[in-house]
Amino acid sequence: MPTVRRIVHEFLERNGLTTVFGNPGSNELPFLADLPPSFQYVLGLHEGVVVGMADGYAQATGRPVLVNLHAAAGSGNAMGALTNAVHSRSPLVLTAGQQVRSAIGLEAMLANVEATNLMRPLVAWSGEPATASDVPRAVAQAVFEADVQRRPTYLSVPYDDWAQEVEADTVLDRSVRRGAAPTEEQLAELVARFEQARNPALVLGGDIDTAGLFDRAVAFAEHRSVPTWVAPSPFRLPFPNRHVLFRGVLPAGIGAVSSALEGHDLVLVLGAPVFRYHQHVPGPYLPEGTRLVQVTDDAGAATRAPMGDALIADPGVVLEALLDRTAPRPTEPGYVPNPEPATAPHALHPEQVFAALRDTQPDDAIYVVESTSTNSAWWRQMDLRRGGSYFFPAAGGLGFGLPAAVGMAMGRPDRPVVAVVGDGSANYGITALWSAARYGVPVTFVILRNGTYGALRWFGELLGTPDVPGTEIPGLDFTRIAEGYGVPATTVSDEAALRARLAVGGLQLIQVDTYPTSPE
Repeated sequence: MPTVRRIVHEFLERNGLTTVFGNPGSNELPFLADLPPSFQYVLGLHEGVVVGMADGYAQATGRPVLVNLHAAAGSGNAMGALTNAVHSRSPLVLTAGQQVRSAIGLEAMLANVEATNLMRPLVAWSGEPATASDVPRAVAQAVFEADVQRRPTYLSVPYDDWAQEVEADTVLDRSVRRGAAPTEEQLAELVARFEQARNPALVLGGDIDTAGLFDRAVAFAEHRSVPTWVAPSPFRLPFPNRHVLFRGVLPAGIGAVSSALEGHDLVLVLGAPVFRYHQHVPGPYLPEGTRLVQVTDDAGAATRAPMGDALIADPGVVLEALLDRTAPRPTEPGYVPNPEPATAPHALHPEQVFAALRDTQPDDAIYVVESTSTNSAWWRQMDLRRGGSYFFPAAGGLGFGLPAAVGMAMGRPDRPVVAVVGDGSANYGITALWSAARYGVPVTFVILRNGTYGALRWFGELLGTPDVPGTEIPGLDFTRIAEGYGVPATTVSDEAALRARLAVGGLQLIQVDTYPTSPE
């Protein structure tokens, strides 16, 4: 009879989960034994980096990805990175080794006590099979749940289960698919509301880009000449940021959003929560006389919204209906030129760095960004016109940028990948540099070094607490750190040198001393 391990390996292989991101411990070794030749094990030196790489890979490929963690301690190390994957709706399948069954109740070393509760409420589903024979089915459920719900899942497996022999009829050769088409009546009502609106606005979320609807969203905005915003706190860019119809990223405060949408009688939100606020800016949720309609396939995002009407459906189907059924009011497509970059004394202004990126990198470059304090400078200088070009930590959890860029480049080897990371953020995922060097991943890492937690200092001003400790981080040299991990690195201090290094491409780290700025 086949072993549990063999059945699970074959199931994973049939379903394309052959790239495994992990950092193994003793409990995980029995699962990793005898991996088929088609599998690739990608080692990360810390579980937060492991999940960050897997998150980037999942967002790049759009497919479920297997993550292998070590018991409770390794799972705990991964939880910070997991928060980003939850909010980006990345289908990660987290597996963790458990002690042998007879030792769990004794709380032996490396026993994961109440394992199914450890990752809740973050994951969409969490399980631990009651018997060895149920392991293949539980693995399949973890994969299907992650794929259908577009959210990470977690499975703990006692390590003595993998060598158990089970009946061949436990082999799972099946699929699970999701369909979420709106009814004809729902589509007709939505089209009518849009047609009757005097001054509608469109707000797009990261799920539009995840679903490959970037170009269709542009087509609809141009079809109706509708001003278009990106929902607050975007983790992906669903619309070209220099397009004549682009109005910017909505601010992340309740009152600020309301002010930004003033004058629009209908706001159609596609593929986003309503809304992901951050700064506490009290005020009305919407301006007087404004109605909101949200279309999302995330039921939770629809039910927790504090205002507006919601339709739980595939935003792509709704976009196509609006394109087909609304009368055209076309705009002349065009793009707004970038302003001259700001300059600063004694260091490069972040705008100069981003202008250099814009001018030297190919149009299809992918940017993984983790530098909150430079947000304003980023959107002023970048010109992103393709889907899948921008990625940001969806929950704001630090440590995303470096590892996600590695995973992104593994998942999309056809496109160049640039990681733009602040010096504060870089330390949380620094061991990803080793993985980049180990697997020869051609990422250009750009570290913006200003010696501070810039976003934190900005928040200190916002909250009236400007003089708190712990906001300065002087004395870091990322070139020496990178070289220790095997990544070629250099420091640049002027724009010409920066442009020259960026033109080289390939695996490298560029440290740039930059002038401190704030997100706004």
